[in-house]
Amino acid sequence: MEQRASLKGRARYWFDTTLTRGTSALVGWLALGCLALVLPASAVLVWTDPHAPASRSGRLAAIWRLTGETLRLGGATGPLLRVLMSVLLALVALVYVSTLVGLITTGLTERLTALRRGRSTVIEQGHSVVLGWSEQVFTVVSELVAANANQRYGAVAVLADRNKTTMEEALSSKMGPTGRTRLICRSGPPTDPALLALTNPGAASAVLVLPHDDPSADPEVVKTLLALRSALGAQEGPPVVAAVRDDRYRLAASLAAGTRGIVLESDAITARLIVQSARRPGLSLVYRDLLDFAGDEFYLTFDPALTSRSFGDTLLAYATSSVVGLLRDGRPLLNPPPQTLIKPDDRLIVITRDDDTARLDDCSGLVDDCSGLVDESVMTPWKPANARPERVLILGWNRRASLIVDQMGRSAVPGSAIAVVADRNEVTAEQVRDAGTGFAPRLTITFRPGDVTRPETLRCLEIDSYDSVVVLGPDPVPGQRPDEADNRTLITLLVLHLLEQETGRELPVVTEMIDDRNRALAPISPGADVIISGKLIGLLLAQISQNRHLAAVFEELFSLTGSQIHLRPAASYVLPGSESSFATVVAAARQRGECAIGYRRHDRATAAPDHGVRINPDKNERRHWTERDEVVVIAQD
Repeated sequence: MEQRASLKGRARYWFDTTLTRGTSALVGWLALGCLALVLPASAVLVWTDPHAPASRSGRLAAIWRLTGETLRLGGATGPLLRVLMSVLLALVALVYVSTLVGLITTGLTERLTALRRGRSTVIEQGHSVVLGWSEQVFTVVSELVAANANQRYGAVAVLADRNKTTMEEALSSKMGPTGRTRLICRSGPPTDPALLALTNPGAASAVLVLPHDDPSADPEVVKTLLALRSALGAQEGPPVVAAVRDDRYRLAASLAAGTRGIVLESDAITARLIVQSARRPGLSLVYRDLLDFAGDEFYLTFDPALTSRSFGDTLLAYATSSVVGLLRDGRPLLNPPPQTLIKPDDRLIVITRDDDTARLDDCSGLVDDCSGLVDESVMTPWKPANARPERVLILGWNRRASLIVDQMGRSAVPGSAIAVVADRNEVTAEQVRDAGTGFAPRLTITFRPGDVTRPETLRCLEIDSYDSVVVLGPDPVPGQRPDEADNRTLITLLVLHLLEQETGRELPVVTEMIDDRNRALAPISPGADVIISGKLIGLLLAQISQNRHLAAVFEELFSLTGSQIHLRPAASYVLPGSESSFATVVAAARQRGECAIGYRRHDRATAAPDHGVRINPDKNERRHWTERDEVVVIAQD
């Protein structure tokens, strides 16, 4: 038995050794293997054939012919020289065909490899180009697909330093079908002008530059914008929309983007929305509806019949659209005074379903078919609300926390207070105090070190005494997945939920998260404010890429001064318990110098997917207004 095993091992070793001698050994073994199968099979076929030659030499010749035909080795019989020449010609033909097949296969393989690597030039016109890869890419691409839904042909080209197949699979799994819009992925660093040219940016309708997920992403954005300028050369190029995190890089990015470039500061915008949502709960839901192409969004429109009419008249001139401002000399004016006259060159900024749904239809009661829509008898008299001090609790600290404190301090009412609870590894008392420098004495800021994921830390805070609670996750560290920062946020929210059950009071919580998928895991009320910073910036980038004038509109909406979006009690506009049209609410808001754009029903505040928010309702829509309903308006704070 051992001898048999030894012989088997030696034979295997000898066989493996012959294979290492190169191609000739492989061809030889392949030929022997084929002959070992073909010769016996051919002999069986000949010997069982009733029409085979009777003599043994004739049958051997028949076996040779059958073997030659099977292996394409000629199969001629006769003198030895004739057989050898036949085999030689067959071998030459076999080598030629094999070489040709090998060349074709190699060429096809190289071509397919190049296609998989995404190194062919995009031949499109009017497409959108997305440069870079981060969690924002899924939001941006999905919104661009939604924007192209009413177009016959559309294309979105994505260039990132990732495998082409990996990008296509990731986009397909998260977005699903894209309808008429084609997704084109190209692989390579966007900072290389030669590879960036593969996306054909000169023929694109817009270029969007995304920062990657690493903390040091801003220099990469600036470098990408410089590469884009190099790739375009002397061409003017399409509009460019980019985002940076740190204000220190915004000027450099703007200079690199050129005159047609718009650069957003993502951290500042996120901080402003967190502050606004802390003061006006539910505001993040309004922005989500406005920025999503699936709902109603901002457009520009005009009708010559409105020339020389006042802006106040236009508020009721569109039954299915909400007028919110003017575009005058390329500069947006949100919620101008109602007596402002419309000039021939002005354009109206409206919120409507699509760019072709803003149709002039006077609902002010001045024409017969709309008479009676405005019922002045149910309007409530205007009573200016007095600002009061606010108490805000911030749990956790990250790079946006100092911006949040700064935003709150600039508009704080005397007597306001901010309490910060965070780990000492994240922030020191001196850093917190420096963030609030310049706002004393109207704002008091305190710091308490502690682990915000432990119930005993939060029980000592009298948490139900605060007007709002802001939960911030830690900054991602290098080598860590960005969404891992949400893990601590979810634990903190669990502790807050426990305290809500103990105190019997629902806390007004504003939560910042990185991954939108974690929203469904958060133990908060369905209509609570959750700010997904990456998704917010992605939505803004997509909106501005379709209309660059909207950049200034959003800049004012997110600013501390100027007109902003507010949620105000419906009782400030119409009598509680009364029934009236939305046109009546618009007319009541107009008397206060505001633009009413929607409402939020209290009885549906926890009902998905809209959570009671209704943006741009029909002016003819009638409903009973309760004291706890809210009206969405654009107004001066």
